Parts: sequence; structure tokens; C-alpha cells
Amino acid sequence: MSEPSRTREVPPRRFLFVVPPLVGHVNPTLGVAAELTARGHQVAWAGMPEVVQRLTGQGATVYRCAGPVLGEGGADRPPDVRGPAALKFLWERFLVPLAEAMAPGVAKAIGEFRPDVVIADQQTVAGGLVAERLGVRWATSATTSAEFTGALDGMPKIDAWLDGLMAEVRGRIGDPEGTADPRFSPDLVLAFTTEELAGRPARAGDRIHYVGPSIAERPATADFPWAWLDQARPAVLVTLGTANTDAGARFLTECLEAVRARAGRFQTVIVDPDGVLARATPDVRNTPATLDVQNTPAAPDDKDVLVCRYVPQLTLLERVNAVVCHAGHNTVCETLWHGVPLVVAPIRDDQPVVAAQVVDAGAGIRVRFGRVRAAALGEALDAVLDEPRYRAAAERVSVSFRTAGGATAAAAHLERLATASAVTHVERPATGTAATHTTTNPGGER
Repeated sequence: MSEPSRTREVPPRRFLFVVPPLVGHVNPTLGVAAELTARGHQVAWAGMPEVVQRLTGQGATVYRCAGPVLGEGGADRPPDVRGPAALKFLWERFLVPLAEAMAPGVAKAIGEFRPDVVIADQQTVAGGLVAERLGVRWATSATTSAEFTGALDGMPKIDAWLDGLMAEVRGRIGDPEGTADPRFSPDLVLAFTTEELAGRPARAGDRIHYVGPSIAERPATADFPWAWLDQARPAVLVTLGTANTDAGARFLTECLEAVRARAGRFQTVIVDPDGVLARATPDVRNTPATLDVQNTPAAPDDKDVLVCRYVPQLTLLERVNAVVCHAGHNTVCETLWHGVPLVVAPIRDDQPVVAAQVVDAGAGIRVRFGRVRAAALGEALDAVLDEPRYRAAAERVSVSFRTAGGATAAAAHLERLATASAVTHVERPATGTAATHTTTNPGGER
């Protein structure tokens, strides 16, 4: 059950969130940070201000860290890379370079902000490694449950390879004598899901606290023509998240064909940040109404399909009846928070695991991203829209999410960890090259 906010029982503490330049990994921290601030604590982030402040708003304290961005330069992952090869690419070409580039900035942030607790994203291992080296208590923010639900049980060589990789990274930026896996804090792992969706943990179970999704208001990042939605018809949202559009042209085109075949039955909003549909559907007679490059609202003539570069997803989820997505953990949990069933088409990384969780919970149907055709997509949509069992299962997961406590429960766990910690200063000097401290509010208050 959720825990009430407390502002008088716990002395003010300082909490530093270490996050990657990935929207889905920053979003869950927003509600936790807001709850901690409401309880009288100070909060800051270590990451890339260009990404973090776009999500937190300009009042946040952000310590600048360097690092690559997934999809750019050496981290530009080919669309056809899947399975273990995708996992290997993710760690070798993005997450490990990210950790090494962020480490000096994280050390500087700890030295200047002097947090009682560092909250390190599970895939931002610089947070845990640097905190361990500097003697600061740290918790893990797990924005996906894949790694502690036995996802690698059938791949012992991959699991051993990852363990070896963590040891190598520790030798370069952490304490060589340290023993903690930087993906799993020895004190606290906050999992933004519940057992009703993820199942029982197979790894680090004694440290995992299932708090459910952390849902909080976000700064407005997109306008939307709300008047376009017809209250008399169901609505469907199609999205592949922010990091998968490079692989999505074929899939989105099949989605478009599937919903076109059902014109008049429901409306569909398709998120297409890179404009792949405009390039894939040159016949303007079959091209849906599209918002322009600034996502400027219009009054589209097409009453069945609307393509947007961006959407206010949380608000839109309150109005839709089904979601077609890539099984990204953040999108899945936000959808199920609203009790909405899914059609999931996992692409890579943790997405096949999350898709399996959706299916096992009875809250959706899985299709094959690389092979599914419009006919099968349409049949899956018909099922989740028309068969009550999918909606009922989604609503069961939603109830578990809302009773788990979310940001309130997460903040309470962090308060207890901060109170248990005797660390009131950085015990070892922050080392590494200097990083720029970017803040719009030096006092740390939001």
C-alpha cells in the first residue's frame, strides 16, 4: 500500500539522481524527486542538462556530465541489430562509454552537492561505481525489470560476459576492491513495476522493492489538437518510443494500412518523430493528416488517422482504448497504469521480456515486429478492443500499480536509507577531470 507523505519525521536530506540521456529512464525519477522535495529534502541530478532539464523543467539543479547519446556517432545502432548482438552493442558502444564519460561529472556532483544518497539508474553504472568509491550510500533506480526476473537465465555466457564487463569498468572508474554489482545496489533497488506484471524476482530479490510506476506531471513538450478526438469512437495510440524510430518505417506503414482498413470504427494517433511515414507513403491519397515539423495543432480533414511528431503521452493515455507499441518498459507501465490493453511488438534490449510480461498478465497480444503484416495487426487490435478479458487484465495490473505506492513509496524507502546512512560528507576526494556544473538554482531547491 502507498505510504503517506512525511515532512516532519525525517530531517532534510540531499538526494542525487544519476541518469542517462534517455527519456524513459529520466521520467520515473520526476515523481520521486517531486515527492522528496515536498517532504523538505533537496534534490539534484547528474546527467546531460539538454535532456534532463527538458523533462524536469528549468528550475532543476543539474550537474553536467559528458557522454554519448544513443543513436548518434559511435552509438548509432543499426536498425537490424537484434537479440544478444543488440545487447552487446548497447553495453559496448553506449553504456560502457557513457559510464566512463560520466564518471568525472558524477564525482564532481557528489563533491559539490554532498548527497546523503545517490540514486543511480540501473544502466548508468557510473552512479553506483563512483558512489561506492567515494563512500556514499546509493540506491538503484530500475526502469526495467528484465535483469532481475531471470531474463538471462538461458544465456549463461551472456550473463558471465556482462559480469566481466562490470568488473572491467569498476577497475577504470570505481573502487578496484569493491564488490557490489553496479546494476543492483546492495542496499535498495527501486523497481517501478509490480509482481502482477513482472513476476517474482529471480535475482537481488532481498533488495528489490516493487513500488509501481512513478507517474508525475511533466512540462508540456507537445501541443495536441484535442478537438480532433471523437468522443463517440474508440481511439488507438501507436508509438515506438524515442529510440526506435530508425527501425520503424515498415512497422508503422503496416500499422497505417491496418487502421485504414478499419476507417470509421476507431481513430488512430501515430507518433512518427522522424517522418518515416511521409517517406514510406508517397501516395498523398493514402497519407494521413500530419502535424508539421513543430507539431503545430491544426484541424485535420482526416478524421481517422493523425500522425504527430510528438504527443503528450500521459494525457493522451487517459483518452485512448488501446496502445500499439514496442514493449518499452516506460510506455507499457504508463499504459497499464491507465488500465489500457496493448498490442506489443518488441524490437530489442529488454523489450521481448517486457512483452512476455504483458502477455503472461493477460493484458495484451504480442506480434512480431519484423514480420507482422497489416492483417495480423488489425486482428490483434480488434481483439484487445473488443474482447473484455484484455481490458480486465490491464485494469488488474493498474490496481496493483496504484496500490504499490509509486513515487510516495519510493521516497519513503529513500528516506529510510538516508536516515540509516552515517555519511554526512564525501569521505574521499572526488577524482577525475573537472566537469561543468550547470544549474539554474544553485541552492538546490525546486
